[in-house]
Amino acid sequence: MFMSKDKENIWPDELDALIAAPENHKLLFENEFIRVLDTNVEPGSATPVHTHQYPASLYILSWSSFIRYDDKGNVTADSVKLGFNPEVPSVVWTEALGPHSLKNTGDKSIHVISFEIKK
Repeated sequence: MFMSKDKENIWPDELDALIAAPENHKLLFENEFIRVLDTNVEPGSATPVHTHQYPASLYILSWSSFIRYDDKGNVTADSVKLGFNPEVPSVVWTEALGPHSLKNTGDKSIHVISFEIKK
């Protein structure tokens, strides 16, 4: 089982991004310290519900607007309302993410290389 950032929630293995959303996440490298994922979400498409068990540095190769939903379908983030539109390429930090799905609401792909820091 994977533990959330706050250690209160346990995320089932089957919700790991590589297992639950393999069409959007590809493993590039993994060892005991780091896991590197290639993530791609095409315009108009949405990922299945999945988790990201580790905090990560995200190298953004291409970007688009998105809406993130929790596992119950509630909106948890809207990039347009948040004004989040990073330069391409750029690097941002994210904490571990519990069960969520992401819909690309823009006209470009979201393509990110994620360097997940294992604890």
